[in-house]
Amino acid sequence: MTDAKTLLLDLLAVTPDGKKCAALFAEDGVLELPFLHSLGIPTRHQGREAIEKFYDFVGGTLYPGFGFSPENVTVLIDTKDQVFAEYLTDARAAATGRLIHHLFAGRLVAEGGKIKLLRESLNTVAAAQVLNPNGVADLAPPEAEIFSVPSGYES
Repeated sequence: MTDAKTLLLDLLAVTPDGKKCAALFAEDGVLELPFLHSLGIPTRHQGREAIEKFYDFVGGTLYPGFGFSPENVTVLIDTKDQVFAEYLTDARAAATGRLIHHLFAGRLVAEGGKIKLLRESLNTVAAAQVLNPNGVADLAPPEAEIFSVPSGYES
C-alpha cells in the first residue's frame, strides 16, 4: 500500500496534469487551499472530477508550465498515513508574465493507498501580485469584517 510521503512525491511529480493528479486521490478525496478565499478562487475541491479541473486550471490558465522539482521538496513530518512538507515552484503567470517563486506548505492524509485530504497553504499576497495586472490593488476593497478563509471553515 502506498504511504503518504510517496503519494505526495508522486503528486508533485505529475502536477499540474489534472487527470494524473486526480487519479492519486480517493474517489471522495479532497484538495483544499483555504487561503485562496482571499483571492476569490474556490478553496475546496472534492472528488476526482473537481480535483482534475482545479489542477488543469492552475496549469492551463494561471501558470502554464507549473510544476515541482524533487530538489525543491522538503519533507518535515513523515508518518505512514500523514506527511507535512514544503515545496517550491518557479512559475510564470499567464496573465501578467511575472515570475513567482512560490512556496507551498502541505499536509497530506493517506487512506487505502490514496490521498484522502491534501490541505495546502501559500502566500496569497504574492499570488495576487503575480496574477493581477495591478497586484493587490486589483483585489476588492476590504470590508469591516475579513475572513482569511471561507466563513464556517473547519479544520
